[in-house]
Amino acid sequence: QVQLVESGGGLVQAGGSLRLSCKISRTIFSSNVVGWYRQAPGKQRELVASITGGGDTRYVDSVKGRFTISADTAQDMAWLQMNSLKPEDTAIYICNINRFGVTYWGQGTQVTVSS
Repeated sequence: QVQLVESGGGLVQAGGSLRLSCKISRTIFSSNVVGWYRQAPGKQRELVASITGGGDTRYVDSVKGRFTISADTAQDMAWLQMNSLKPEDTAIYICNINRFGVTYWGQGTQVTVSS
């Protein structure tokens, strides 16, 4: 069983920044993929950014240039640095890892951006 614990969410004004953290209870290998998803009320869960253990990253277009995903395999940690936040970024942000074909999810952390 792999556990993921997110932290760092909160309330921020538009234009502000937050840094989300995800602690993973197992080793992140180079073939594993860590992702940050978000779910807003009434909307489908959306993949915001992902990173492989080898460092390859991908972003949804709406956050490119504003969000940065990173991971440290030595610490089994992943982060999502969010800058220039907008009210439409408001959602529960959830960390996941695909580890050898099995996907594990955290509980999520609330991010609220006020206008």
